[in-house]
Amino acid sequence: MKIFAIGMNYLQHNKELDGALYRTEQPVIFTKADSSLLKDKKPLFLPEELGRIDYETELVVRICRLGKGIPQRFAHRYYDAVTVGIDFTARDLQRKLRDAGQPWDLCKGFDGAAAIGEWVPVEKFRDIQAIHFHLDINGKTVQEGCTSDMLFKVDELISYISRWFTLKTGDILYTGTPAGVGPVSINDHLEGWIEERKVLEMNVK
Repeated sequence: MKIFAIGMNYLQHNKELDGALYRTEQPVIFTKADSSLLKDKKPLFLPEELGRIDYETELVVRICRLGKGIPQRFAHRYYDAVTVGIDFTARDLQRKLRDAGQPWDLCKGFDGAAAIGEWVPVEKFRDIQAIHFHLDINGKTVQEGCTSDMLFKVDELISYISRWFTLKTGDILYTGTPAGVGPVSINDHLEGWIEERKVLEMNVK
């Protein structure tokens, strides 16, 4: 099982990171270790040595069949469910790695860095590019997004990634975070929502 993730896929998030609205020429792809997957309401234990840990709430897509070199017009056949996930990020470390031009593995792929909620079949939605999602922490909404604001759409991402990686059943794709990221603290209670359906619930310890 592979965990793919997309960086800088919402204009306003790019601005909050770098102070400017911009679109990258190609999707920014990175991967997370399979040991970073956090599911079934298990808590995130904050790794003290990594400093500030930020939440990044995202729509996550589940791959449902084998594919390589997938044309964009057929990409919708290769996923069957979506959920809300949290791409936990060691923010201070990420800044150091970016400044040094180094990979993001340490700040993005540590244990527990890929929280994931309950899967919802895609047929429950009219359009995968019109899904609203949000994150509540301690009962207060802290981040909201809509997939219509993605710079690179889901089918584009599936097609692009499959140029270099063979997609397999069970692989998952974090599609990028909108603006509104922020730090988590010990004892925080997190709830992730797709439309009016709560699909993710977990604590920080």
